[in-house]
Amino acid sequence: MTFPISRKSRHAVIAALGVTGLVLAGCSSTSSDSGSTTTGAATSAAASEGGRGPITFAMGKNDTDKIIPIIEKWNAEHPDEQVTLSELAGEADAQRETLVQSLQAGNSDYDVMALDVVWTADFAANQWLTPLEGEYAADTSGLLQSTVDSATYNGTLYALPQNTNGQLLFRNTELIPEAPGTWAELEASCSAAQDANKDCLTLQLKQYEGLTVNTVGFMEGWGGSVLDSSGQVTVDSDDSKAGLQALVTAYEDGTISRASTSATEEETNLAFVAGDTAYAINWPYMYTNAAEGETSAVVDKFEVQPLVGKDGVGVSTLGGYNNGINVNSENKATALDFIQFIINEENQTSFAEASFPPVLASIYEDAALVEKFPYLPALKTSLENAAPRPVSPFYPAISKAIQDNAYAALTSGKSVDDATADMKAAIENAAG
Repeated sequence: MTFPISRKSRHAVIAALGVTGLVLAGCSSTSSDSGSTTTGAATSAAASEGGRGPITFAMGKNDTDKIIPIIEKWNAEHPDEQVTLSELAGEADAQRETLVQSLQAGNSDYDVMALDVVWTADFAANQWLTPLEGEYAADTSGLLQSTVDSATYNGTLYALPQNTNGQLLFRNTELIPEAPGTWAELEASCSAAQDANKDCLTLQLKQYEGLTVNTVGFMEGWGGSVLDSSGQVTVDSDDSKAGLQALVTAYEDGTISRASTSATEEETNLAFVAGDTAYAINWPYMYTNAAEGETSAVVDKFEVQPLVGKDGVGVSTLGGYNNGINVNSENKATALDFIQFIINEENQTSFAEASFPPVLASIYEDAALVEKFPYLPALKTSLENAAPRPVSPFYPAISKAIQDNAYAALTSGKSVDDATADMKAAIENAAG
């Protein structure tokens, strides 16, 4: 579906989309409502000289409620360069399939595309995105550096970060009053949870993308990586092995709950909000559920902090969207102005108000926002220490290799040496 947005129709459009604010990780999900066509007013108009004119913006439907007010403001100020919203499916795989089919055909259906951060390298490698350099250079000086890194491939910026996300460590202060500074301190504190007959730590170790996210987080938190800066496979390095071993050992000794191998973000959310686990690793959306939920058992009894690793602050995996410009767009100048408009202070503040983590660093220091959303300072630290998922055009194969082997190490007794060796072989095989 395509939505030419007007102020008058905003609330009707939001109602029609049925959007909720729950999915905040920016690692969007899929839906049977796969690709929409873009035959609305924005694309039917002829491109003006100088690459200016109406454009179409494609984004997964889960989060379009945050972008609709921004499109409305843009359209009110740019009557000759209207933006039409093309709503994609809710789940990431279906979104990607729709975009790839259009781009492979050389179409200009979508001028700007909100890309899950892990797609940026893939789309750039396929030469589907306009490099943001030269006449299309964009100022990224005010953005969180980790978000810029996620939009960069082979040293070139190919997209402009729109919003981001990072994991947080939630702690039930009634069970564990003091915040741990390292992983060892967290492990030591688990005795208090056990004495209260509660789980210590719950996180997402079910065999899906959440397992990749947390496995990579442990590897990075122990100084390792899946790929190095040159793209070489380093998943079997000593530090990467140490991170995976810490994860496996914690699951085996009960530091990590047995329920974690069946948990997604929502099961983690339910366990923490119900008071059944002392710690939880999850995305910021859980803060509101814990602080204000009618059924929350931890209202005024929890705190958040960045993840902890081997020697201090841990490494969160980065979520979010990057906005890329279709290399076939006829109105690239308008497209560039629009994606820069999205990251101005007013619009990024609106993201923060909607619990949609912004990429503009200064927003995290706004006193009024911090008072309203006390997790912001911790989230900023998390984001400053975050790492993008492996930047590679072969990311889906990398994720599968990590999931398959980490799950086997956790649940089937596969050794960490064998698991990381098999991860490396599968990743190198995928890269050809």
